[in-house]
Amino acid sequence: FPSLSGNDNSEALPESIPSAPGTLPHFMEEPDDAYIIKSNPIVLRCKAMPAMQIFFKCNGEWVHQNEHVSEESMDEATGLKVREVFINVTRQQVEDFHGPEDYWCQCVAWSHLGTSKSRKASVRIAYLRKNFEQDPQGKEVPIEGMIVLHCRPPEGVPAAEVEWLKNEEPIDSNLDENIDTRADHNLIIRQARLSDSGNYTCMAANIVAKRRSMSATVVVYVNGGWSSWTEWSNCNARCGRGWQKRSRTCTNPAPLNGGAFCEGMSVQKITCTSLCPVDGNWEVWSEWSVCSPECEHLRVRECIAPPPRNGGKYCEGLSQESENCTEGLCIQDKKPLHEIKSQNIETASDIALYSGLGAAVIAVAVLVVGVTLYRRSQSEYGVDVIDSSALTGGFQTFNFKTVRQGNSLLLNSSMQPDLTVSRTYSGPICLQDPMDKELMTESSLFNPLSDIKVKVQSSFMVSLGVTERAEYHGKAHSGTFPHGNNRAFGTIQARNKATYIQNLSSISTRSELKTTAIFGHLGGRLVVPNTGVSLLIPHGAIPEESSWEISLSITQKEPSLQPEGTDVLLGPEVTCGPSDLSVSTPFALTIPHCAEVNSEHWNIHLKKRTQQGKWEEVMSVEEETTSCYCLLDPYACHILLNSFGTYALIGEPISDCAVRQLKVAVFGCLSCNSLDYNLRVYCMDNTPCAFQEVVSDERLQGGQLLEEPKLLHFKGNTFSLQISVLDIPPFLWRIKPFTACQEVPFSRVWSSSQKPLHCAFSLERYTPATTQLSCKICVRQVKGHEQILQIQTSILENERETIAFFAHDDSNFPAQMGPKAFKIPYSIRQRICATFDTPNAKGKDWQMLAQKTCINRNLSYFATQSSPSAVILDLWEARHQHDGDLDSLACALEEIGRTHSKISDITETEIEEPDFNYSRQNGL
Repeated sequence: FPSLSGNDNSEALPESIPSAPGTLPHFMEEPDDAYIIKSNPIVLRCKAMPAMQIFFKCNGEWVHQNEHVSEESMDEATGLKVREVFINVTRQQVEDFHGPEDYWCQCVAWSHLGTSKSRKASVRIAYLRKNFEQDPQGKEVPIEGMIVLHCRPPEGVPAAEVEWLKNEEPIDSNLDENIDTRADHNLIIRQARLSDSGNYTCMAANIVAKRRSMSATVVVYVNGGWSSWTEWSNCNARCGRGWQKRSRTCTNPAPLNGGAFCEGMSVQKITCTSLCPVDGNWEVWSEWSVCSPECEHLRVRECIAPPPRNGGKYCEGLSQESENCTEGLCIQDKKPLHEIKSQNIETASDIALYSGLGAAVIAVAVLVVGVTLYRRSQSEYGVDVIDSSALTGGFQTFNFKTVRQGNSLLLNSSMQPDLTVSRTYSGPICLQDPMDKELMTESSLFNPLSDIKVKVQSSFMVSLGVTERAEYHGKAHSGTFPHGNNRAFGTIQARNKATYIQNLSSISTRSELKTTAIFGHLGGRLVVPNTGVSLLIPHGAIPEESSWEISLSITQKEPSLQPEGTDVLLGPEVTCGPSDLSVSTPFALTIPHCAEVNSEHWNIHLKKRTQQGKWEEVMSVEEETTSCYCLLDPYACHILLNSFGTYALIGEPISDCAVRQLKVAVFGCLSCNSLDYNLRVYCMDNTPCAFQEVVSDERLQGGQLLEEPKLLHFKGNTFSLQISVLDIPPFLWRIKPFTACQEVPFSRVWSSSQKPLHCAFSLERYTPATTQLSCKICVRQVKGHEQILQIQTSILENERETIAFFAHDDSNFPAQMGPKAFKIPYSIRQRICATFDTPNAKGKDWQMLAQKTCINRNLSYFATQSSPSAVILDLWEARHQHDGDLDSLACALEEIGRTHSKISDITETEIEEPDFNYSRQNGL
């Protein structure tokens, strides 16, 4: 055999050598393809029979015999010689080879008959790169849609195998026919299900390493679908034209995982006409029947003139009548009939006499008991008085009694509040704040202003009676204040006195907010100060040489209009009168409201109280009618009417997105305990009159507005309201445990009927040296709007910054008569009406004027008026009573091209001086 020793491995071996008779070598094991992992060499092996010699040849060159490891054995079955050879291939050898193909090795075996060659075995360096050539991308697919996630694993030798994970769990496509992972490493889900939502990861692995792709989030969403329509509701009008509605919900199916909400309206309305009920009436009595053996005759009548129809009332009274037909001469049981009747009458008279005497005795006893109890109460309490020495710091012994009423807004309504709390104190008179540690009960959280009676043993007594609001009248009365004496004040300056009487607000009797003035042919304006309620009497509405005393008032007691269901009283009950007067042209009544105007969420109605005290619907704001007109602005409703009376706005929410706007205000004052400070949070309707009521109460308590009020959008979605105090300085102040957060049920907020919601918090200073308070008040609706009020104030009155209560303080001008009450001078108004009331072929008439002044609905109402332009201008005057934006009106007129008058250039010298004819009344 040729020598393989030395370094000359290029010497060629013969392909065959002479040999003795036998067989060619047969390979029992050929070298396999191998991969070098990291720096570990691989072993190639070759086994042949019969074989005298076996050598490896790599990349066309013989491997040195010293690198071979050979083993020789004998096959027991055939007796032939078996030879097995091993060689090692290193990473360096493979890297140093630079050829057109991969590094390869082949073994050659010799026998006596010749040589045999094995298959070529390739040797490669194994690796797997880090970055995927394509990561799967997240998708949002509709239910039952197809999901295809692409994955191209990193380059590697050998090629990586791919496995998919869902939420870190392997996916077995054999167990789910809906999933296919065989198509070029991609993941295919034929029909997406909700359970297919998740995070998907592509895993690539070979003999070297494993690699993870970026996770892809798959969301299977469901688009909403409408349910079936409900049945049409009953017609809302009992008689005549009205409307009925039907609704559907987006629950078939409900949108899931970000699916689209249903398109279209959830509520449909159509007009309807109800047959008016006809009450039945009796026909005339029939003739008397023949006298019966019982000495009576009969007559009958029927309820057919007309009969009751469409739910009308049946006739009241008897349908049959009988009487004696012999004038008492008829004999029954051998006695004259008149004797029998006289005996019955005497018996009945005796019973009535005894009953009357018994009732009189009971009444006298009740009267005596009542008088006795009254005298005892007077002797114990006297009247609500206070010793003058107490005002100067004197010390007296007195009884302090509070009567606490039950409150449905308590955090724990099952706990019954104490009806009476009685204490006897010896010390300076200082009415304890209801949030005081010793006297606070759970009922005081939302009703801290309890009724208080104070009795002081002293010979000198001073009665306190404070009328809370001024009442304006057209005629001056004795005892009224001069016009220059302004009794309204924005802040309480005398805190040293206000501290002592802060809880006496319950003693004051609340009267109606009322303004009265005398108007003539020139008309005028009537305003209830700081409430947003006003009345505009147009020029010419009152006949010439006539004067009417007209009043405008707001009902401050519990509203007589109680909404049904989820309906909401959106503003105050407003009364203008007297009700028996009628005007020749419509007057404008402005009522503030607290609804966020949106016809898709609200259906707003105007209602009027009848003389019998019942409320009837006048119109819906969106309704087309010629009887009256409603123009709904963002914060007020302007109504054109021809008759006086009591009116109110009712809102019917037609979706959960209906928003009731609440104003959030925070007041504070020192408690009688010098270390305590009280915070009172009010959530009231966003109307000036609701805020006026809160301000008036706080003035009497010595409360100070701590931050400008903010607006909260409270949705009709049944979620509750939470009020909490946050970020209290820990080492300066502390709050009583379990009182930092208070929650109010939705029904109490939504159906509050104009009563401001009131939550009280009591903070305590650690030392009297602390004079600054910094905290946050958070008011939020669960899953809704949130407002945070930043409180930064000094608890000392002389260091506190004053915050204005009202943006438009109109308390100085509650009544204006004549031209001064109008923004547009009368001469310009006449020219506008003369120009636009005349029809024009180019369409530049009152309809164009209505369009330019943003009046685009129910124009048929103005068409029925004698001067449509005058009514449009009256409505403009009502809407712009505070801003009087004459420039915009002038621009609108110039755009129409019918007049070029510059209204804003008219000087006030053209306008007559106002006539103030009103008075204020305030009793002490």
